[in-house]
Amino acid sequence: MLPALLSLPSLVAFDIDSEGRLLIGYDGSGVRQVHEVAPDGTWRALTALSERVVAAKYVPGSRRVVVEHDTGGDERGQLSLLDLSEPGDLPTLQPLVHDAAYFHHLVTARPGRVLFTTNRRNDVDFDLVALDLGTGTQTTLYDVGGYLATVEPSPDDRWVGVIRAGGPANSGHVLLVETSTGRITDVTAYEDETCALELSWLPDSTGLLVSSDAGRDRIAVFRYDVADGSTTELVTDAESDLIGWASPSGQHLLVARSADGAVTLALHSTEGERLTPIELPPGGCAALLVESAPHWSPDGGQLVITYSSPAEPPYVFRYAVATGETVAVRAPEAAELPAGLRQPSSHRVASFDGEQVPVFVYRPESGGDGSAVIVVHGGPEWHAGLVFNPLVAGLVAEGHTVLVPNVRGSAGYGKRWYALDDRELRLDSVRDLAALHAWLPEIGVDQSRVALWGGSYGGYMVLAGLAFQPELWAAGVDIVGIASLVTFLENTSAYRRVVREREYGYLDRDREFLELASPLNRVDAIEAPLFVIHGANDPRVPLSEAEQVVAALAKRGVTSELLVYPDEGHGLAKRKNKLDAYPRAFAFLREQLGRE
Repeated sequence: MLPALLSLPSLVAFDIDSEGRLLIGYDGSGVRQVHEVAPDGTWRALTALSERVVAAKYVPGSRRVVVEHDTGGDERGQLSLLDLSEPGDLPTLQPLVHDAAYFHHLVTARPGRVLFTTNRRNDVDFDLVALDLGTGTQTTLYDVGGYLATVEPSPDDRWVGVIRAGGPANSGHVLLVETSTGRITDVTAYEDETCALELSWLPDSTGLLVSSDAGRDRIAVFRYDVADGSTTELVTDAESDLIGWASPSGQHLLVARSADGAVTLALHSTEGERLTPIELPPGGCAALLVESAPHWSPDGGQLVITYSSPAEPPYVFRYAVATGETVAVRAPEAAELPAGLRQPSSHRVASFDGEQVPVFVYRPESGGDGSAVIVVHGGPEWHAGLVFNPLVAGLVAEGHTVLVPNVRGSAGYGKRWYALDDRELRLDSVRDLAALHAWLPEIGVDQSRVALWGGSYGGYMVLAGLAFQPELWAAGVDIVGIASLVTFLENTSAYRRVVREREYGYLDRDREFLELASPLNRVDAIEAPLFVIHGANDPRVPLSEAEQVVAALAKRGVTSELLVYPDEGHGLAKRKNKLDAYPRAFAFLREQLGRE
């Protein structure tokens, strides 16, 4: 069943133009490419690269599209231009901003120009640059430093709103940059560590909408008034995170409500009054990531939404504001969903200090054979939600009970929760794994047959569990994980070191604790077999993290295996590599958990 699950196509909405045409990321070829879907449902392939397309935007007032793509998962985005009016089926990819030594990330396209961020000035800081498509002239709009997580220009182009990463949980300061003078106003001036996720403008450029947990535990939608600098709460919810996007027409505000893994959508007035829900299938999520966030049409009459659930891979919906009609946009080649895909149950598990750890439990239809796999998400300030994960579905089909927790440090459950693992509290999140292990008999799991699985920070959690709790775990699968917080910070990309030190601790003053919390420094305690997957071009967690832990285990005679993919980065993006790596990881778990 696993190959069938891994081969299911997924879609992501990139953009919608004034005629209702969509730009869709689609991985039917095994590597995500950009396609255009006409209002009548006709599909047209726009790229056929050997590498993935990261993002794509229409250039308003033209039939041109700007595309961001990288090489081998290295995340060094390069920008190219497509002219959709040229004859032929596949338009020519014209280089626009290409320098493989640096990262370039597409922000948006305006009539005749493109905005992008780049770290080419000093490797560390990201500048905001406007490129004139007519003359090729590049104008720097912001070069004051930091990692720019979100950038949104005002409709009149007088201002650019910027979220600059800062604070231990990649929290953000919201800055207002005046494009003509470069003058910067700190919109937030936060006294506490605050998360800011999304920006959007009112159509007359008088107000900037900010989704933030400033002064609150939960994220709410605020309006910042440009003229007087005042901030007003528009939409709040004491129990849920809210994210808002103003429509270009100024008539509506789209609000996403995130609660215990599910994301629902509703239209509000721009004063905050709730008007009507947007009906999507129950039990899933509207996607909120920057690359897959909802998009308004230029006239505010349509929305394009990426949606997923545990029982169905990501696909796209069109929503018509006037009628409330929702139309699904699915892959052009039909793919049959395997039978038996499961929805999880939601639980709270008491941890060592009485904190309640949210966890989703996926049970095999047969009830399982007593084995379990705990799948830990990355981040750490990430969130395991009600989305499709072919690996979770595959593990359940194998007969394992699968637990997907949001351990402390996860987003989605309030500011207090995501701050509970900061720096010297790092190992408290590992103690949450022990609490989950202790709870397993309540759901019929044999505690001697439990494995850990995780990617990125989740990979760190796998290694930390095996190193700090060696008596609990029968095996581990580590995908692009961190073995040593010290060597990770020393060797990661320069810009990421600056951002990630705020979460993990600073090399120059927290080294003793970073060493203490590093699984590599407790490798002599690891007894459980380990399976490791890594991309050779990973710019976030270097391959050396995987190599050093596997070498240390081999020296001790502990069973371990390392798979390295030369054309991948921070995780596996290409289907051919997934079809090679993950069946081998599943076979490893079958052997270690006694299912051979």
